[in-house]
Amino acid sequence: MSLPVHQVKAELFRTLGHPVRIRVLELLQDGPKPVRDLLAMIEVEPSSLSQQLAVLRRAGLVASTREGSMVVYSLSTPDVADLLGAARRILGTVLSDRDGLLAQLRTGQRS
Repeated sequence: MSLPVHQVKAELFRTLGHPVRIRVLELLQDGPKPVRDLLAMIEVEPSSLSQQLAVLRRAGLVASTREGSMVVYSLSTPDVADLLGAARRILGTVLSDRDGLLAQLRTGQRS
């Protein structure tokens, strides 16, 4: 029996609910990167990065290939970058709306 779509979506968003995973996906938007480059750009322990990459790989959000002794990661689909872009736009709208509300509260305006 397959799971309902809303449940699968919830699992996807749970997977995205970790700052290191989001940062990895952001960095991979510029193209594939070996683990050593990701480690240099993200200040985490190698074991922590490995664990987060495994979560992203199991979720199907990243793919890995071996090039000699290096493991290189890439986004599994450009749709991942689209999702991150949508999140940025949503946050921009939400935060700008909050700034407007905060300004109204400070000046005592009523709506």
